[in-house]
Amino acid sequence: MEKKRTVFSLVILFVVLICAYLLYDILTDRVSADRIGQEQQAEEQELTLAPDFTVQDADGNEVSLSSQFGKPIVLNFWASWCGPCKSEMADFNEVYLELGDQVQFMMVNVTDGKDETFEKAQAYLETQDYSFPVYFDRGLDASATYGIWSLPSTYFIDGDGNLIAQAKSAIDRELLQQGIDMILE
Repeated sequence: MEKKRTVFSLVILFVVLICAYLLYDILTDRVSADRIGQEQQAEEQELTLAPDFTVQDADGNEVSLSSQFGKPIVLNFWASWCGPCKSEMADFNEVYLELGDQVQFMMVNVTDGKDETFEKAQAYLETQDYSFPVYFDRGLDASATYGIWSLPSTYFIDGDGNLIAQAKSAIDRELLQQGIDMILE
């Protein structure tokens, strides 16, 4: 009888934890999407400097986020195994081709060495015709700095390096453009 109670209690605890996680995930997505949709005046916003990190390009050269400051940045975390990530990449590429001289794109592959390796990401990229710059977070410095736990995740950073908006799920071209409009002067 005691064993049954223990099992029942564990099942209830597990269900409660899953419900809490799902509720948190839904609320986070709503807040993030609403934030992109609401354009605010810079004076009213409490500006936060985007935390710096270092990633590598395909040749192994280190690139820091702060080295990109001076131009608005679209920072996207993705992986080749992530269906929602792949679904938004064509829109990112189209917008990059249109606005690449006005906005810096940093497409950061979360290269954890297990689910996602440099080789898997490169193999995926070779099947695509993307022009945007891709970086690899091999040490998970960027992912840890931004607390990435869901993919895709996109951040919009103004030319001064301030975080303006974010989206914690796949976004379409319209939401991508809304985020970019918020960071263009």
